[in-house]
Amino acid sequence: MAQNTDIAVAPGAWTLLTDSDITSITVQARDSAVLLKATVGATPPTTTTGAWLLRGDEGLVGLLTDFWPGVSGANRVYARALNFPATVVVSHA
Repeated sequence: MAQNTDIAVAPGAWTLLTDSDITSITVQARDSAVLLKATVGATPPTTTTGAWLLRGDEGLVGLLTDFWPGVSGANRVYARALNFPATVVVSHA
């Protein structure tokens, strides 16, 4: 299902940003730094290896294969705040 919304992300836990399988995403960290990581399926990551760091006001727009070419079949994206709670803007179809 497509979405265009803000999602609260807590530090220390991975939060699913995508509510369906996707191939592209627009995402922005609004106020605090977050890590972004793609997975295959809705199983949360167990490490931060291969995660992108977005500082407040930074974002990514594009295909999951462009950002995570080493994750064959990537179709879900998770975020994890670093030190402080964060708000992430996410839009996908």
